Amino acid sequence: MTQAQNKEPGDHNSPQPPRENVWVEILKTLGLSAVLAFGIRTFVAEARFIPSKSMEPTLLVEDRLIVDKVSYHFKEPQRGDIVVFMPPDKASDVCTGKITPSKDAYIKRVIGLPGETVAVREGRVYINDRPLQEDYIRTPSYQYGPKVVKQGEYLVLGDNRDNSCDSHSWGFVPRDNIIGRAVVRFWPLDRVGGISPEPKYDN
Repeated sequence: MTQAQNKEPGDHNSPQPPRENVWVEILKTLGLSAVLAFGIRTFVAEARFIPSKSMEPTLLVEDRLIVDKVSYHFKEPQRGDIVVFMPPDKASDVCTGKITPSKDAYIKRVIGLPGETVAVREGRVYINDRPLQEDYIRTPSYQYGPKVVKQGEYLVLGDNRDNSCDSHSWGFVPRDNIIGRAVVRFWPLDRVGGISPEPKYDN
């Protein structure tokens, strides 16, 4: 009888698994990294920069922010949140003079919530006839309202009130247009930290 020959684990003649080309391995790694980065940017968080002076003095031109895109899946935007959103079609016409809807996201502060009556007079915002205490803004000179914020929509204003094309110019932001909430400034280094003080009612 012929006996089968057993190979020892260390036998150099045992077959070795084929080794992938190093370039294939690199491409796989890069592809996985790209997929992960895309997933994080699409569903979790993303970086944004400030292109204009509309949010001064809170946010300055070229500030870099991290935008949280998860929390609004579990709760609604709150007054004082600084939000990134796609503007309604009307905003493009009012702010840029272009009929074509803007493809650029805006960043403003949530001031009026669904169902609330908002007015601006004598440099102050009133919510349901109660004044907001906003120590972080540049005082507006315009008058607005009173107007009732529609259900499922929000009134947003820039902190640099007279130099911000926002809800007082073009209306409310639909809830579905809101991308996320700006939570952290990571650049410049001397101003790293949280960015969203909450407006308060006067007593």
